[in-house]
Amino acid sequence: MRALRTSLPDAGRAAADAAIARGVLGLSAYRAADVVLSYLSMRDEVETREIIRDAWVRKKVVALPYCVPHTCDLRWFCVERLDGLVRNRFGVEEPDPVTAVEVDWRQAAVPVALVPALCIDDEGYRLGYGAGFYDRFLADFIGVSIGLCRAAQRVKVRRAAAVIDVHAVRQSVDRPVDVVVSG
Repeated sequence: MRALRTSLPDAGRAAADAAIARGVLGLSAYRAADVVLSYLSMRDEVETREIIRDAWVRKKVVALPYCVPHTCDLRWFCVERLDGLVRNRFGVEEPDPVTAVEVDWRQAAVPVALVPALCIDDEGYRLGYGAGFYDRFLADFIGVSIGLCRAAQRVKVRRAAAVIDVHAVRQSVDRPVDVVVSG
């Protein structure tokens, strides 16, 4: 699946990502949200910057994850700009927990979370990079989780001859997203 995602032509990725952004912006859950927990896309992940900028325009609190070292836990920190982020051990740009303000999404009236995926099946189960950060987060998340995935990376639940059988790699800790937006 990583090879498939990487092999998608730039123009196709850009068109799919624009369609995904429009899909997210059109969701009633997104429009009602006061807090948007978003990943900051890197390399060939579904682009999130347009959604983040829209959230700022709409005066929503935007938070990016901080991967707590030596754990699989995420903490969320408010961002009002995308400069000043630091790269973690995975190469992910994230807020500096020393200088950024932590967001308690549990206190939000209507939180939404944008969740990255290598692929997502028809039931909302996703494959990430394998560390389980988002599965741990989703286990406690009380808002609406939105999985972002290009159409080429969607898989059928019972697809026997699939490139990857999501059921075969599911674990008891896996959590599905509430909504999948693909383009």
